Amino acid sequence: MGKTTEKLTDALYGLGWGTVKKLPEPVAVRLGRTMADIAWKKRGKGVQRLEANYARVVPDASPERLAQLSKAGMRSYMRYWMESFRLPTWSADRIRGGVELEDVHRLTDALASDRGVVFALPHLANWDLAGAWLTTALETPFTTVQERLKPESLYDRFVAYRSSLGMEVLPHTGGSAFGTLARRLRAGGTVCLVADRDLSASGVEVKFFGETARMPAGPAMLAQQTGALLLPATLWYDDTTVLKGRIHAPVEVPETGTRAEKTSSMTQALADAFATGIADHPEDWHMLQRLWLSDLDPEKAPRPEKGTQ
Repeated sequence: MGKTTEKLTDALYGLGWGTVKKLPEPVAVRLGRTMADIAWKKRGKGVQRLEANYARVVPDASPERLAQLSKAGMRSYMRYWMESFRLPTWSADRIRGGVELEDVHRLTDALASDRGVVFALPHLANWDLAGAWLTTALETPFTTVQERLKPESLYDRFVAYRSSLGMEVLPHTGGSAFGTLARRLRAGGTVCLVADRDLSASGVEVKFFGETARMPAGPAMLAQQTGALLLPATLWYDDTTVLKGRIHAPVEVPETGTRAEKTSSMTQALADAFATGIADHPEDWHMLQRLWLSDLDPEKAPRPEKGTQ
């Protein structure tokens, strides 16, 4: 990304947080849908990648069905951004009433255990709103990490935004994040990580919708090293203004095996939980990047069987 493009990107995000939050909600909703439809019709690289990813999730889908899914996916993605731009202006009551979780007892029981809790989520619906609900409705502050973005001013905007919602935000790079997260967990704190895409190129290989992908080892390693409870969660939108979600069963540390084997098993369990939520609500999975190894490296692509074309 060139310097000019970086400055433009930063300016657009600044416009979003500075202007969209002042719009009446119905206007912001219409604006988001219009922008989504324009982007979808242009069929840029992000839309094409989103559609290709949906083809893994819904392998029997016709081209027409995939097009419908990608259109709905872009609308869901822009809903996320419109909500995020406006979220700092929401009242505490609006945030508390804006999220409904199934099996919420798993969450409250985990928080009451004082063991420390690692929440792991995929890029489904609005994870920022879920975080704001956690800090507001349950009065539970937590620590998360933020990918280093360019320009630095854009990264600073995201840190300021998420900090305003009650999150402690650490940079993903630099090597110190894992140690800080572990200290928070050992003190009985809470960590939330979006964990369906590996940013380090050193993640754990998992089977995901029948193909190999790589997901971060951090959630499983933190749970092993600190004794914290590892909880997967998935989110989705419906036709209401409320964000829906589900707290999945805890991922336990295996009793036997090496550290690497335990990490692999636990990360696969996370991938399986994520796949359940994504399969139920594919249009709310905002994965506009390459994920499967066969997309990242053509040499990893499955080979056709002999006698097939």
